[in-house]
Amino acid sequence: MTETKTENPKKSKILGATKSEKKDDLVRIEREYTIPLREKCRVVPRYKKTNKAVKTIKEFLARHMKVRDRDLNKIKIDKYLNELVWSRGIKHPPAKVKVKAVKEAGSDIVRVEIAEMPENLKFKKAREEKREQKAAEGVKKKVEKKTEKVEEKKTEETEEKKEEKEKKESVIEAGEMANKEAAKQSKHQVGGKTKELKHRFRQALAK
Repeated sequence: MTETKTENPKKSKILGATKSEKKDDLVRIEREYTIPLREKCRVVPRYKKTNKAVKTIKEFLARHMKVRDRDLNKIKIDKYLNELVWSRGIKHPPAKVKVKAVKEAGSDIVRVEIAEMPENLKFKKAREEKREQKAAEGVKKKVEKKTEKVEEKKTEETEEKKEEKEKKESVIEAGEMANKEAAKQSKHQVGGKTKELKHRFRQALAK
C-alpha cells in the first residue's frame, strides 16, 4: 500500500522544512529493525565483509530514520553492537542483525544498540557497569576526602589567625598599661617634669 499526501506548499514551507520533517524533529523516534546484511556483503571481497556490514547498518538507518543528507557520521553504533558484528572476524559477519534505533527530539543523531543481546555480551555489559560504578564511588570518596582536608586546613588557619589577633591585642594592651603606669609614677614624683632649657648652650667642637 502506498500513501499519497497532498499538502499546501505555502503552509508546509517553514524554514525550508515540510510538515512531516518538522513533526519528526519535535518527536522522539524509537524503532526496532531487523537489518539484512548478506545481500550487500556478498559482492564485497572476503577481507572487507564486516566493514561492509557496518556500513550497511548505517546506510539502512540513515534511510529509514530520515537522517538529513543521509550523513553516516550521524549514526552512532553502540560498542556492543559493533562487537557482535565483529565477533566472527572480518570475513564472516552475521547474515542479519536485530537493532533498536533511537532518534532524540530536536537532534539529527541516531543511536543504535542491540535489540536482543546475547548472554556473553549481557554478562560483559553487567561487569563493565559494575566496574564503572565502583570507579565512580572511588572518585566520590576522593572528592569527599579532599573537601574534608580543605575544611580542616581552613579551620586551622582561622584558629591561627585568631591566636595571632589575640597575641597582638594582648601586646597592645600591655603597652598601654605600661604607658599608663609610667604616667602615674611621673605624676607622683616630687620634682614633677624636668624643665627644658629655653636656650641651648653652644658646645665646643671636639678637636
